[in-house]
Formats: sequence, C-alpha cells, structure tokens
Amino acid sequence: MSTLVDYDDAVTRYDTVIGIEVHVELGTVTKMFDGAPAGFGEEPNTSVTPVSLGLPGSLPVVNGKAVEYAIRIGLALNCSIAETCRFARKNYFYPDVPKNFQTSQYDEPIAYEGWVDVELDDGSIFRVEIERAHMEEDAGKNTHIGGSDGRIHGAEYSLVDYNRAGIPLVEIVTKPITGAGARAPEVARAYVQTLRDLFRALEVSEARMERGNVRADVNVSIRPTPNSPLGTRTETKNVNSFRSVERAVRYEVSRQAGVLDDGIAIIQETRHWHEDTGTTASGRVKSDAEDYRYFPEPDLVPIAPDRAWVEEIRAGLPELPAARRRRLQGEWGYADAEMRDVVNAGAVELIETTIAAGASPAAARKWWMGELARTAKQQEIELAELPVTPTQVGQLQKLVDDGRINDKLARQVLEGVLAGEGDPETVLVARGLEVVSDDGPLLEAIDAALAAQPDIAEKIRSGNLGPVGAIIGAVMKATRGQADAGRVRELLLERIGS
Repeated sequence: MSTLVDYDDAVTRYDTVIGIEVHVELGTVTKMFDGAPAGFGEEPNTSVTPVSLGLPGSLPVVNGKAVEYAIRIGLALNCSIAETCRFARKNYFYPDVPKNFQTSQYDEPIAYEGWVDVELDDGSIFRVEIERAHMEEDAGKNTHIGGSDGRIHGAEYSLVDYNRAGIPLVEIVTKPITGAGARAPEVARAYVQTLRDLFRALEVSEARMERGNVRADVNVSIRPTPNSPLGTRTETKNVNSFRSVERAVRYEVSRQAGVLDDGIAIIQETRHWHEDTGTTASGRVKSDAEDYRYFPEPDLVPIAPDRAWVEEIRAGLPELPAARRRRLQGEWGYADAEMRDVVNAGAVELIETTIAAGASPAAARKWWMGELARTAKQQEIELAELPVTPTQVGQLQKLVDDGRINDKLARQVLEGVLAGEGDPETVLVARGLEVVSDDGPLLEAIDAALAAQPDIAEKIRSGNLGPVGAIIGAVMKATRGQADAGRVRELLLERIGS
C-alpha cells in the first residue's frame, strides 16, 4: 500500500478533478413502476408487489408524479427538459436487484445540460455544470450477518429486504468539475448541500441523508497540470453526509498522489467510505457503460412531456434556496459574514423556525450560532441533530424576555433541555432557576454583603461608585446567580443613600 501524501503537498503537485453523482429518493406515495407503498421503516418485504419482486409476467407502469418531480428538479437546475425520452434496462446481477436489471435512463435522460451555482464558505460562488438528471428505480437492501463490519466480506449469510426496490430516484450527474484546485473538497461538500436544500425547497423529497434519501457517489482523479488529460478516476460509493463528502475527496487526493508517486497506475474502481477511519477501501473494478448492456425497456413507452405542462411546472416552482437566503438576510438584518456563518452551519431553517416561535432574529442567531453551535462542535454532530427544537429555543428566549431568567440562568436551562429534562419551563421549575425579583430577599442579601464588606460600603457612601460591582457580585453569588442585577443595583444605591 502506498504512503498517503499530505493533502497540501498533493494539491501543489497535482490538479484535482471531481465529479459527483447524487441520488435522491423522491417523496412519492408509491414506487416508480408499481403501486407498492414507498414508505420508510416498514417490516422487511411487506411493501412489495410482483413488479417490485420482478416476478414473471408482471408489467411496470410509470409513476406520473415521479416524472413531474424529475422535471421540477431539472428546471431548478437550469436544465433543458427532453421533448421525448425513454427508459432502458441496465443489466447486472446482484441479490438486491430481483429482475437482474435496473430500469433506468441511459442515452435519453429527462433533463440535461444544466448548471447550479454553489456558495462557498467565504461567500464566493462556484458554478457546477450538470450533464444530466435521469429517472430510475432504487435497489433493495442487503444486510450482511456475521461479519465484523457489516460488509459482505467475512459475513456468514445475507438477508435481502425488497421494500426499497422500485423506490423512485433521480440521479444528477455533474460534468467533470475542474478549476477548484485545493478547494475541491469544499466545492464537493457545498454542491451536495446545495442540492439537498434544493430538494427540500422543491418538496420532492424529505432529503434526509441519515435515512439515505440523498446519497452521493464521489468521483476523484488527479493529473499533473490543469492542461493534462484527465486522470483515471475512482468512485467512492454512497457517501451520506456533507462532512464525509469533503473528507472522501481529501483522502482520495492524498491516496492517489501516493500511488502515482510510487510509479503505480490508478485503478478505475468503486471504493467504500469508512466513516470511522476517514478512509476509502477498494470495492470492485468499475464497469463502463457497455458492460451493463443497456437496451431500451420494451415494456414502457417513451415519455414525451407536453411543453405546456413543463411551463406550468416551471411557473409553479417555489422560491429557491439562494433567493430565499437573500430575502431572509434582508428581513433579519444580518451582515454578510453573519448570514454566511448561518448558512455554513446549516442553521437557516432552524433560525427561521425559532423566529416564527417568537424570538427576535438577533436572539435566534445568538443561541444557534453560540451555545448550541459550540455543543454541536464538541459532540461532532450537525446542529439539527441536537436534542432541542427551534420551538424550545423560542420558549427559552421568551423566559429571558419576560425577565424570569437572565442569560446565565438561560444557559443552565438550555443545558437541562439538552439533557432531556423537558422543555424550558419544565427545566426552569424543576431546577429552581427563576430570577429572584422579590425585593425582600434581595435587600437581605444586600445588607449581608454590605455588613461583610464595610470598607466598600463606606467608599460607595462617599460617592465612589466603582466598588458597586463587588457588592452586586456578592449578592449574585448569594442568590446563585438568580438575582436581577439591575434591580440589585437600584436597591443597593437606595440602601446606601438612606
């Protein structure tokens, strides 16, 4: 095995070219070619029909809603929509493909020649060219039993669940992405995130990567200079998080540089991504299109989307994510850098929902980009994975706005919410964190502090207000931070004056 080359060294000596194939499961009620439900989490092999199982004599029928969703995606990606297109059979044998072929589109995709602009971390825009977006069906799911890592190698036997077989997919294929240089991993991550946001805005998929609704196959090759012929690519399959997409590109660049430095040729192959180690491992030699023996699907007629229907779909497209972000930034009054941080953290929807729950834009950003962002970073998870909802953050801020807690106590309440102790009100009561606003206990604490520090009291009486903070601090300590500092100051000065 070749030695990994440091990434920064690799990108100074080699030019990186990437290509990304994104598969999105469409959120239709039924499958692509039959009436079986297209749900998630059902008992194995219950959401199936003879068509799903590829039984002899069963005939497919195209899901019209899936075609509409595919056109919607194509239009949002600035693609041309084919006047006519057809399905083909992609032949290969594997247990999760019961027909021994996948019904897909080959040389006649429904959408082609598009582009999408992605925003990078520093606010710069990188345009990614789209080669095609085509419709196909998903395969079933294999579960390998008895191995150490859940893979087929070393397993004692495998189980197959055909519930997913036939789920509608759209596969979006980029043209070779060049010119990104050392930022290729960042471009890859930003591109997949842009598509995920687009799918949600279009309401064509839940686009939950943890469920496999969105999966990315990441192609990477390197070459000596930008003017050299394209290098041999590898394809890392089924990467299902933004962070992993970025890491997979970085690793493959470092690995391929080491291989070439050793004078060895890169093998065109599929590779598996290992999240735990941040590495890829060889899968199988990558087949070319001719190896799949594509031929037109004889059981389905060509699809010819009516031009008036296409224009009707275009007119009904919702506000797309980039335009929406610009609008929200104006409404929220965020600076460019602030909005960029929010976008990069995946917090736009979280903040929008928190504001809808009653928080101000400034308060919503403070919580999500401050305390909660630090917690997510420590736990190495996405913000949305934290066990707190935007509604709860809105409730927390209302407690602050109502004067029932201060910011310090609010952080303790939030800690309880994250620990699963309930909503903010429940945590507030259970932990006894409400601000002490009754003057009686505050005056007692002030008198005790003044008695304990008579020299400071004398300085204040003589007009030196500098030591006031020391008395307030003593009161806050005595009340476990639950005193209203502003009210303590008012009462203190009244006490001194009397």
